[in-house]
Amino acid sequence: MELDTLLDKLKLDHLEAQLDSLCEQAAQRELDYKSFLAEALRAEWQGRFQRGIETRLRQSRFPWVKTLEQFDFDFQPSLDRRQVRELAGLSFVERAHNVVVLGPPGVGKTHLAVALGVKAVEAGYSVLFHTLESLMTRLNRAQHENRLDALLKQLTYPKLLILDELGYLPLTHHEASLFFRLIVRRYERGSLIVTSNKSFLDWGEVFNDQVLATAILDRLLHHATTITFRKMSRMVKKGRSKTNNM
Repeated sequence: MELDTLLDKLKLDHLEAQLDSLCEQAAQRELDYKSFLAEALRAEWQGRFQRGIETRLRQSRFPWVKTLEQFDFDFQPSLDRRQVRELAGLSFVERAHNVVVLGPPGVGKTHLAVALGVKAVEAGYSVLFHTLESLMTRLNRAQHENRLDALLKQLTYPKLLILDELGYLPLTHHEASLFFRLIVRRYERGSLIVTSNKSFLDWGEVFNDQVLATAILDRLLHHATTITFRKMSRMVKKGRSKTNNM
């Protein structure tokens, strides 16, 4: 059987694309058969790993890809860098714990949430991003089409679910009930990152029901890390504006 046929049957696509180059390098370095085989298999694995990252990034529905390396901590001096580094280790995802990010608009909450999501994708976890508005649209439509249970099951699957912009628009009591059902489904099964411009004291207003808001917070915060962004001072804003204009 020809080598090309074997590579095709074994679905070694990445190795096939690099085989000539690998053979040339092996000859130059005078590799023995075992070392060459290790190099060949490493090339295939690296190709599959990168393709897996790209696939999970597409499936995550991130609005854009931002990394922690791109996050400017100098403009958020109130942020605990040690705490962020610990979260970047992703033990919270492994333990199905949550992260709640609070703060006013425009301080970097979404950037941080997406950056942690990208870390999770690179580590091999399934991630899904939704704004609260897009989530509620899906839940309402699913209930109207009599497939709510199927959607809730689908939303339970990702190891990390990111819900952005909670609090920008108040929910009806019905929508709050749907949100609660999702929180219950994911409780101690999968991680959540929730960003909000409202303090916990205002969540009763957001959910249009103080009792329901308390029940949601009980489950959300049972195993959770809370990060609070402070409003940037005028001095920091001025410096940031100058930097952006350079």
